[in-house]
Amino acid sequence: GDAVHQPPYKAPPQWPVLYIKPRNTHCGDGPVGVPHDVPELELGATLGVVMGRTTQGVSPDQALSQVAGYVTVADVRVPHQQFYRPHVRLIARDSFCPMAQRITPASAMAHPDQLEVKVWVDGALVHHTDTADRIRGVAQLIADVSSYMTLYAGDILLLGVSHGAPRVRVGQQSRIEIEGLTPLTNRFVPEEPAP
Repeated sequence: GDAVHQPPYKAPPQWPVLYIKPRNTHCGDGPVGVPHDVPELELGATLGVVMGRTTQGVSPDQALSQVAGYVTVADVRVPHQQFYRPHVRLIARDSFCPMAQRITPASAMAHPDQLEVKVWVDGALVHHTDTADRIRGVAQLIADVSSYMTLYAGDILLLGVSHGAPRVRVGQQSRIEIEGLTPLTNRFVPEEPAP
């Protein structure tokens, strides 16, 4: 909205806004820890684009040939308003990037920018979108990112989440379904205390 025109940025981003989901965030189906001081988490369903080879400076026309496959991902985060510079502690906590157990080969996915995305919480459909509503499609995202950053086989780029991602609380269970991909199921539990 209008916030992108306010200081300090004063304009919409010209390039993808990237942040990292390091290894500690990665998990599969299973529990996701909810911090004790946070009443709820935002659950963003997104398409994970798994790179198949070293990729640098490709055009959008070449980009999809670099993809090994796709995976259902939950971009979990503490709700916040700072889109451009969210604090790492809000997006990179343990278990904040669940991924489905199976990668769907790229050869089985002809149109990654036209996939239906559904999020279920406690058995109720709470969010229904598709991958076509992202700012950049898969090929353009790969081209833009690889223009300044080398991507390697096994790297996973997240396509991004739709506006209005649902919220979840301790005790709830989610299921993310992306058309043609293995679904992802998680339950939300109190975060384990630090040792």
